[in-house]
Amino acid sequence: MADERLYQLALLALYPYRLRQLHQLLAQLGSAHAVWDSLDDANKPKAWVRAEQEAEWIAQKDIQCWWHTDPNYPTRLRECADRPLMLFGKGRINHSEGKFVSVVGTRRATERGKELARRLVLELAQECPDVTIISGLAYGIDVAAHRAAIEADLQTLIIPAHGLDRIYPAVHRPVAVEALRNGGILTEYMSGTEPEKINFVARNRIVAGLADAVVVVESRNRGGSLITAGLATDYNRDLFAFPGRPGDEEYRGCNDLIRLQRATLIDSAHDLVQAMGWQTQQPKQTRLFEGAEPTEDEGKLLSLLRQAEDGMHINQLVAQSGMDYAEVSGELIMLEMEGKVRAVAGGIYRAV
Repeated sequence: MADERLYQLALLALYPYRLRQLHQLLAQLGSAHAVWDSLDDANKPKAWVRAEQEAEWIAQKDIQCWWHTDPNYPTRLRECADRPLMLFGKGRINHSEGKFVSVVGTRRATERGKELARRLVLELAQECPDVTIISGLAYGIDVAAHRAAIEADLQTLIIPAHGLDRIYPAVHRPVAVEALRNGGILTEYMSGTEPEKINFVARNRIVAGLADAVVVVESRNRGGSLITAGLATDYNRDLFAFPGRPGDEEYRGCNDLIRLQRATLIDSAHDLVQAMGWQTQQPKQTRLFEGAEPTEDEGKLLSLLRQAEDGMHINQLVAQSGMDYAEVSGELIMLEMEGKVRAVAGGIYRAV
């Protein structure tokens, strides 16, 4: 008989975008197994096969999983009515202990905005070394915050809008890999999920829900960061924003949040720390990412790369491994995350 985890995955595969309905059914019937048995849907056999494949992939790739009723599900996120049913994680992830700050803003950030994000994170590291920086790895403010967290040796959590078998945008893959040394990637999406627009909107509730405080660094009058700000208010999270000059379009969203008294104006990390009532702590020890033993496919690619002193192009790996391009690309992402291979210019990979 299949265990409860498989039924949980099967429900996610069957109804990936019916979160409210699944929450209601689970509240009524008590378990994923009971909900599954109650459903009359012609797509159940296909969803079951998909769940079995995902379960095997999770085991092979050393993916961490948290169902929303598990004791070790993120404590802050558990408070949110629309919390994800399951989270999938990669890395050395602490999602509950310490202080958590989400740093968000526009993808089209100015140099001032990116420097504000960097300064905020570096100053937070000085005042609260146990703080975790959360963002979405997007261009602009997101990636600036992640890079600053890595620079300051803070835990940083990346919340993508897709599964763990890819990194988007691909140009930020090195940042994601580096983040795994002292943090990780956390998503509600199964492998194979594409970074579609609807997913970016949905993932913002995780960015808001995981945090004690949300900081909008730079935002126009529309965009995902303002959606996150609205969710932070809904979840009773403390909301902060950096101000811009009157009439400054790049900061119109921030200025509106402050003017409408939805966000507290800050000019530095110290302002945030004081407003939150946080006390400075002793620096924490760095936690290194520990990878799993390589799978058969990973071993095949590693063997090829170790024989090539100057590395190999991904197309060469496809040709010599007998695997298709998507499989090779996915395996290389996992090997990078585990610190076993390194990507260099022009699609060349080398064994570490």
